[in-house]
Amino acid sequence: MSKNEMRILSTDEISKHNKEGDLWVIIDAKVYDLSRFAAMHPGGEAVLLDPEVAGQDATEAFFGLHRHEVLLRPQYQRFIIGTVQGEESQIRAPEPGDISQVPYAEPTWLNNGYFSPYFTENHRQFQLAVRKFVDEYVNPDAQAREEDGKRPSQSVFDKMAEIEMHAMRLGPGKHLKGRTLMGGLVQPEKFDYFHELIITQELARCGARGYGDGMLGGMVIGLPPVLNFGSEEVKKLVVPDVLAGKKFICLAISEAFAGSDVAGLRCTAVKSEDGKEWIINGTKKWITNGTFADWFTVGCKTDGGLTVILVPRTEGVQTKQIKTSYSTTAGTAYIKFDNVRVPVGYTLGPEDGGLLVILSNFNHERWVMCCASARSQRYVVEECLKWAHQRKAFGKPLTGQAIIRAKLAQMIARVEAVQSWLEAVTYQMCNMSYKQQSSQLAGQIAFLKMYCTKTAQQTAEDSTQVFGGRAITHTGMGKHIEHYHRTVPFDSLLGGAEDVLGDLGVRQAIRKIPANTRL
Repeated sequence: MSKNEMRILSTDEISKHNKEGDLWVIIDAKVYDLSRFAAMHPGGEAVLLDPEVAGQDATEAFFGLHRHEVLLRPQYQRFIIGTVQGEESQIRAPEPGDISQVPYAEPTWLNNGYFSPYFTENHRQFQLAVRKFVDEYVNPDAQAREEDGKRPSQSVFDKMAEIEMHAMRLGPGKHLKGRTLMGGLVQPEKFDYFHELIITQELARCGARGYGDGMLGGMVIGLPPVLNFGSEEVKKLVVPDVLAGKKFICLAISEAFAGSDVAGLRCTAVKSEDGKEWIINGTKKWITNGTFADWFTVGCKTDGGLTVILVPRTEGVQTKQIKTSYSTTAGTAYIKFDNVRVPVGYTLGPEDGGLLVILSNFNHERWVMCCASARSQRYVVEECLKWAHQRKAFGKPLTGQAIIRAKLAQMIARVEAVQSWLEAVTYQMCNMSYKQQSSQLAGQIAFLKMYCTKTAQQTAEDSTQVFGGRAITHTGMGKHIEHYHRTVPFDSLLGGAEDVLGDLGVRQAIRKIPANTRL
């Protein structure tokens, strides 16, 4: 029914439609005719025929059971027949690009009346553009693909390529030269790690962890070794198509035999008799994007140590999907290399010097994960604040329960601490060379990631208690909490387990204690 055909209805008239076959309800000042729908209602017809619902204002009852997005679906919009006389809708559907007005739902720098020493006006304009883009193009695909497990849609990759988002996700650098970033909103030489932080955090708002990795997480960690250590010939062969979203690449380091223990890799590479090719044999496991990758950045054991080699999807390369706690949209793979022959020119970095290549990648990878983890935690805080505000128990909102307020206090404090530390580290990155970052920030970023992921798991536990049974239900009011609790361990393991990173940070600190210092 069009807006022009909408009727203005009195509450007295609405209340008469309160029985089977003639059933109206009011939700947020809109009148819905559910006469034909009642028998198909997932919760049963009896719920709608309840005397406090049928012919009555069911706004509170509805939002105790359903998310607002349900009302926005076309199949339910068609049930609207009018509005309540003298009343106006109070609940507003968010528009693409909107900034949430819920306290602590956004990083402080995005809230009106607050200031930041780090973010400029250009960062603010950039954030608004990225959020609108993600809301319009990425989020709908994220929700669908997280559910059906298919690879992220090529149309989304193409849209991202149009604004050079694939290139921007690799951070500042020469690879941005000559590109038009976000429609010209930021110049390549002005693009910094805060711009990249914004992109990562806006993508994380989709609340779809598997899709987040499927959205070329493999490229973010698999392409830098090509950019930093590949020959010009190799870079010309690989980089343009990958940054255009036409070809895909992943990082293949982890094995069933070795994860954080990179030196324990067993996948081997030996040279052919003529010395022109590498012959690779072995396996890799838990490789993000591996099922649909065209190129693999592979860590191999060689005669004198470790060597990183770029491997195309060619004869002898087999990939198999691994089902994990999150969606198969991430393309997590088990990979077998069976006498795979690759030109020696595809070596990335020095032969037997692959450990340097692998380690040089870790700081940025871990920092990216911190960006996403911090924003995901904040998304959970917003969900909990909204739910506690609207859900009633024992005759009052959950916010009236001291124990719930205590949990919210801890969640808010943790996410604010994480974001503040993250921004401080990001500022250092913006003012250090890559070499300085490796020397000065490896320990800090290791500690930050350890702290991020520990607080994330605490927040997952607290949010589950806030939502109760809905937090263990795959759909409905608590679907994002269920998803978060189920997938939060990924961040605590990928890029280095918490205990390993904590130990790394301490060892880095111990090395720098002055020899002449005493209590």
